[in-house]
Amino acid sequence: MTLPLAALAPVAGHAASASASAPSGPVHTVYTAGDIARCVHPDPRWSGAAATGRLVEGLLAADPDASVLTLGDHTYPRGAAREFADCYAPTWGRFRERTWPTPGNHEYQTRDAAPYFAYFGARAGRGYYSVRLGSWLVISLDSNLAGARHAAQLDWLRAELARAPSPCTLAFWHHPLYTSGGHLGPGRMRDAWSILYGAGAELVLSGHDHDYERFAPQDADGRLDRARGLRQFVVGTGGAYATPFLQFTPNSEVREASFDGVLRLRLFEGAYEWQFLPAAPEKVPAGAVMDRGRGECH
Repeated sequence: MTLPLAALAPVAGHAASASASAPSGPVHTVYTAGDIARCVHPDPRWSGAAATGRLVEGLLAADPDASVLTLGDHTYPRGAAREFADCYAPTWGRFRERTWPTPGNHEYQTRDAAPYFAYFGARAGRGYYSVRLGSWLVISLDSNLAGARHAAQLDWLRAELARAPSPCTLAFWHHPLYTSGGHLGPGRMRDAWSILYGAGAELVLSGHDHDYERFAPQDADGRLDRARGLRQFVVGTGGAYATPFLQFTPNSEVREASFDGVLRLRLFEGAYEWQFLPAAPEKVPAGAVMDRGRGECH
């Protein structure tokens, strides 16, 4: 389904660049995070989701063409309709019409994630869909599917990549294939990664672990491949609550679990830039620089 466009190392001081050449052409900016609204908070106006939501809302006001990608677990604990109404709508729901979502495991705590699909409507697709953001092909996949439903999703992904080839491709789903946190995603997404790798895609975004982590470009078996690999970001910092890193996973380049915030991606023709933006910059130590960098499309 294609929808039209309507703890280990601190972030501070870490950056990466795949090329010294300056990006060119039109730019489309996206802001992204997952693991957002924790409904046990007594007042959503003062929650972590409210803080990150205010950050994103201000950034969107300054750029009417920017979009939001949400990485699942929009509400806690069950993705119920009341949670979307009482916790998500007053915070990140303020820019729902500019949001492209993907479902998390907490949405499926309610049967078939029905409130999630009702809340986002056509923008949720079938759980998987694609959009064009600038010159980029952007693909949402549902990492909760299994068996025949997951096989159908993979068939759709192959067909979509063949039908709508793009020089730059970004995919996003909830469960990370690689993580140094405690919530390793289902290995079945390795098949999706392999398909994207074969098509020359650039980026994968996930949440699930409530931290920020950036990996070097890898193939579907976790081997470093700076020429053709996909760079994965884990951005589970939407406001729910932080979780610690439990291990060091090979090819992890940056890890940070101290700040709620969002990842800003600037998508150029043939290139991209990233920067992590904390929701409370006043809490960042003096002189520290949040993770940022630049890469080129394959």
